[in-house]
Amino acid sequence: MESLALAPWASRRRQDLLDLLDQFTPKILELTSRLEEVVEKRPVARRLPTHAGVGPLTALAFELVIGTPARFPCAKQIAGYVGLVPSEQSSGDGRRLGHISQPGNALLCFLLVEAAQVTVRSDPQWRSQFFHLAMRRGRKIAKVAMARKLAVELYSMWRRGWDYNEMPQLGSHAGEPGNRHGVQ
Repeated sequence: MESLALAPWASRRRQDLLDLLDQFTPKILELTSRLEEVVEKRPVARRLPTHAGVGPLTALAFELVIGTPARFPCAKQIAGYVGLVPSEQSSGDGRRLGHISQPGNALLCFLLVEAAQVTVRSDPQWRSQFFHLAMRRGRKIAKVAMARKLAVELYSMWRRGWDYNEMPQLGSHAGEPGNRHGVQ
């Protein structure tokens, strides 16, 4: 990057930014190592990053904000608690879904949306679902929908004590032959 020829003012700006990067890198590495130490001591925060796209920060934030999975009788209530469900205006037989409800924890919402975007890039099934939603409803709504799905899956993993590789036993695979966890 330093080899590019720029105007004098742009070259100075580039050098200032590179100096800032050199100052912040050791601090970022120190905070990252401390975060990993904390996550290593918490079994739930160690399990959640087995899900594609979820890192230690998202896992720890999810665990700390949710508290205990026993607070919520079903996984869909997690999305409401975090603030990833659409608001609703109903009258008679008419039902209109609007923008997302007020966010419960803005940091957790942000982390879930970011993690869902990484999951969409790395998991073909998630990518397919995202693009299907994005074509019908738009990219912004699809991002929030995928974050909501991620929150529900993380809650299910936590409640059952499963890693991500055990999750395909649920959902559309229930009842298939050889699936001992599905409905028979």
